[in-house]
Amino acid sequence: MFSCVKPYEDQNYSALKRACLRRKVLFEDPNFPATDDSLYYKGTPGPTVRWKRPKDICEDPRLFVDGISSHDLHQGQVGNCWFVAACSSLASRESLWQKVIPDWKEQEWDPEKPSAYAGIFHFHFWRFGEWVDVVIDDRLPTVNNQLIYCHSNSRSEFWCALVEKAYAKLAGCYQALDGGNTADALVDFTGGVSEPIDLTEGGFANDEAKRNQLFERVLKVHSRGGLISASIKAVTAADMEARLACGLVKGHAYAITDVRKVRLGHGLLAFFKSEKLDMIRLRNPWGEREWNGPWSDTSEEWQKVSKSEREKMGVTVQDDGEFWMTFEDVCRYFTDIIKCRVINTSYLSIHKTWEEARLRGAWTRHEDPRKNRSGGCINHKDTFFQNPQYIFDVKKPEDEVLICIQQRPKQSTRRDGKGENLAIGFDIYKVEENREYRMHGLQHRAASSIYINSRSVFLRTDQPEGRYVIIPTTFEPGHTGEFLLRVFTDVPSNCRELRLDEPPHSCWSSLCGYPQQVTQVHILGATGLKDSSTGANSYVIIKCEGDKVRSAVQKGTSTPEYNVKGIFYRKKPGQPITVQIWNHRVLKDEFLGQVHLKADPDDLQALHTLHLQDRSSRQPSDLPGTVAVCVFSSTSLTAI
Repeated sequence: MFSCVKPYEDQNYSALKRACLRRKVLFEDPNFPATDDSLYYKGTPGPTVRWKRPKDICEDPRLFVDGISSHDLHQGQVGNCWFVAACSSLASRESLWQKVIPDWKEQEWDPEKPSAYAGIFHFHFWRFGEWVDVVIDDRLPTVNNQLIYCHSNSRSEFWCALVEKAYAKLAGCYQALDGGNTADALVDFTGGVSEPIDLTEGGFANDEAKRNQLFERVLKVHSRGGLISASIKAVTAADMEARLACGLVKGHAYAITDVRKVRLGHGLLAFFKSEKLDMIRLRNPWGEREWNGPWSDTSEEWQKVSKSEREKMGVTVQDDGEFWMTFEDVCRYFTDIIKCRVINTSYLSIHKTWEEARLRGAWTRHEDPRKNRSGGCINHKDTFFQNPQYIFDVKKPEDEVLICIQQRPKQSTRRDGKGENLAIGFDIYKVEENREYRMHGLQHRAASSIYINSRSVFLRTDQPEGRYVIIPTTFEPGHTGEFLLRVFTDVPSNCRELRLDEPPHSCWSSLCGYPQQVTQVHILGATGLKDSSTGANSYVIIKCEGDKVRSAVQKGTSTPEYNVKGIFYRKKPGQPITVQIWNHRVLKDEFLGQVHLKADPDDLQALHTLHLQDRSSRQPSDLPGTVAVCVFSSTSLTAI
């Protein structure tokens, strides 16, 4: 995974460290200097900040003291509980933190070899589709010899302060971390895909079936190495960091550090009775102030759980900021959960693997409508189809599709001010099975995301077999920016960008002809087909000038609903389009009938119900059944 890690700002860690050791100097990062510009992008500094190296803060600095744990972290003065919560989640996953903190043994202070210390560290983050290696020096901002940002329980442990500094460098400065987004940090630590869930809007507190389903999904993400956090929305400024009577804090991100079904009862009774409770363990980044309701550290509910089960769960009674809640209470008191799936694309895994398509694109402005790629959302009907378009296939009868669009992260610096996100989102349309050119008119909208000015927008959707077009957009037309589109399916989706509006002209066009007309054929269904005792297993084929579209088999019915579309660019509009219906058999498929469509642009009647006929070329006779067809034709090749 890290063979292709890219040095951030072309700073090579190994080369810089070697140069420092050779010159016997401590590294000073020219790209993120120990000045106010690295602290703030606006406003005046507060108390005088002194930048100090760990060896000037304590006697025996370490990257880790007694290993790494979610208990290590404490939030500093900046409002970055979201980042600390993400770090807490990260600390609970060895396989993940070892990716973010590479070669940690090599980076650790060695008291026996002080000459090997060069004051330089490096960390890996996933940014906009690639892993980057961020190099920093170890000068950290302090007031009165105390770290003012993220710090550890142990005064001599510095991993979280150094990871935070590297992340602040990516963001532009420390102040840029104020009021950020846990989902972004989780993605940057893992390269995964974050899915925000609105617990209030989803009504999970009052709907047991929905809640159970969500718990299973949360449990699956946790058991497969994902990271999860929860928070309570703060509606007003006064709400921010307000403590509720139940002990929880509003506007504050909590890391979810364990998810499990807890067995109630004692001894053999517990084993045979097998009553289980859905439980979640959370951690407050402040390292104190816990939930005080049912199942809090000292509550009597724990008497229902055997001592061995409690020990297995690691239940403590300290005010260490970590506590258990039932999932029902989580859904009642919290407003949002963020699940970050660590996407498994390995074929060697025993768990579900995903096929990932990753494409970069951009919203760009141009005077020519055919070249403009910043058309805004569907509210702007005149320009909507000028946006970038991507096509993909669902190749199973039904498949779960994960789609994520991410805009390029913007830095916040004193020179450029705060980097603001665009409001972005996307729509997904089910289109013709053989579409190869850009859409120019509305079709069935299969799904759509929300529009929000966050760095990324995610959608999980189940879709039937067929071809789809994704149109990622900014909310308003004319806005420009780069984006990364990620599409995850169970089998390869052949996702690609649609660049052409119509078939291209070539040197062969004058010899072989160029399309005069475009026709869309939509086969809705059939009725009264020749029946067997079990009904027909029928499918439909649409044929036009050597091009062919075939539907899936509709089993055991004489009134199938095909709902299949084809689009045809016709060089010989005088030749009819043929629609055939076949019965799928084990040895040889049986012909059930056909119809011919003239598909004339002057035909104003879109919907036709036609009798099936045999294949006689002279005098075709009717066969049992009718087929319902919608046809649209135009001499403008960009009409559909």
